[in-house]
Amino acid sequence: METELLPGEEVHDLHLNGLRIIQKQGGFRFGMDAVLLADFARIRGGDTVADFGTGEGVLPLLLRGRGKGAAYEAFEIQEEMAELARRNFALNALAGRVWTAPAERAWEQLGQHSVNAVICNPPYGRSGTTVVNPDERRATARHQGPEGILPWLKSAERILRGNGRLALIYPAGELPELLASLNSCHLTPKRLRLIHPRADRPAKLALIDAVKGARPHLEAEPPLIVFDAENRWTDEVRRIYHMQADGEA
Repeated sequence: METELLPGEEVHDLHLNGLRIIQKQGGFRFGMDAVLLADFARIRGGDTVADFGTGEGVLPLLLRGRGKGAAYEAFEIQEEMAELARRNFALNALAGRVWTAPAERAWEQLGQHSVNAVICNPPYGRSGTTVVNPDERRATARHQGPEGILPWLKSAERILRGNGRLALIYPAGELPELLASLNSCHLTPKRLRLIHPRADRPAKLALIDAVKGARPHLEAEPPLIVFDAENRWTDEVRRIYHMQADGEA
């Protein structure tokens, strides 16, 4: 399907089952975080998936390209980005909807116990504790509210069906707070994988898979190393990217 581009837009090939994405030149671009999260998430082919903070809609695209999920309910509070996500859904014939609504109120649109999975690449910065980016759109994409991620976790618990899954990526240094918040929302952490920039560097990010109402038991998976000693992507990262021709996303 072809689409008419607006001024300042361009189409990129995701090198993943023919999927493409419209992005704004010089605007916020998705990065490796989204690619690693889409690979990590345990989502079945027939699942209905909610994406919190979808931006331009990249996570539903990456999931669809991997055969994860059948329909996607995406939430984005910025109208301009939400409209871009709708166009990306249409460009790739994705089933689902993009809501211009806060993720913490997702149950008002979807109802309770309505989805099988939630995926989330949340903003990492904290408003009030971090210098906010002067570009309003970038600031919104990169900074949480004063309560942090807790409102999104509460919302995920409300819309997830029993034994539904939540997959997210988060700063490794904030894991104690995140794990406590997950448990307080009856979302039991079941899998954890730390992401290290290099083998000799501390972990910067963590991938977490939680299950609603599950019994406590956490599996720590082998660490994911991004770059080798020659500053090249490791074989694992290359596998995740499916050897994308341009080497970037």
